[in-house]
Amino acid sequence: MYVLEAGDAHAPSILLLHGGGVAGWMWRPTLERLATTARVIIPDLPGHGRSADEAYRSHEETAQAVAGVLEERAPHGAMVAGFSLGAQLTILLAATRPDLVTNAVVVSAQAKPLRFPRATLGLLSATAPLARQRWFAKLQAKELFIPDELLSDYLRDSARVSRETLLAGVGENIRFTLPAGWADFKNPALVMVGKKERKLMRDSARIIHDFLPGSQMTSVPECGHGIPLQRPDLFARILADRV
Repeated sequence: MYVLEAGDAHAPSILLLHGGGVAGWMWRPTLERLATTARVIIPDLPGHGRSADEAYRSHEETAQAVAGVLEERAPHGAMVAGFSLGAQLTILLAATRPDLVTNAVVVSAQAKPLRFPRATLGLLSATAPLARQRWFAKLQAKELFIPDELLSDYLRDSARVSRETLLAGVGENIRFTLPAGWADFKNPALVMVGKKERKLMRDSARIIHDFLPGSQMTSVPECGHGIPLQRPDLFARILADRV
């Protein structure tokens, strides 16, 4: 995986995991606001951005690869914050490698599997070529709250996402269930969800929070499925306070 490091090399480490269909560049507004508060580690997950040549295969395989990044770059552990697909990976890392996760921030993770995943994936497979069409990508960018300054990054990278990566990533996302180890995570954890997100996402946030005794939960006003991009000021401040 391509990995970007930025910030103060001597400060506590934060690992940021992006959502599906975007890449590490989605964290640029957050990174700008963290300044010298932290050493920030930002991978492009398999199948995305500068790691697009290696297809996304599974959450399990990706979580293991991300754990390898932490072992190499933050062997004493790091705060891990993830958005959407990256939030599910954050939960998996906390559940399976709590020695590497000093603090978990879970943003907009789905934790209720869809009832008919095959139908959803069949439709997705049929419409996958549309992602390469600029007009369609622009519509998607609006739904994802991509700001104007990141639009060119999104248009470039959305066209590079392979059908294999798209189906694997979405398939893992809509089938995701909480791993047993999440309930045993002993370090601080914060679950975030936008108040304007779909009921499925709001219900998922409650499930994730209830499953882990001692975790915190916050609903962010005026936000949909895009808290780090809609409110990078708030999000960066929350990370800085927790680190």
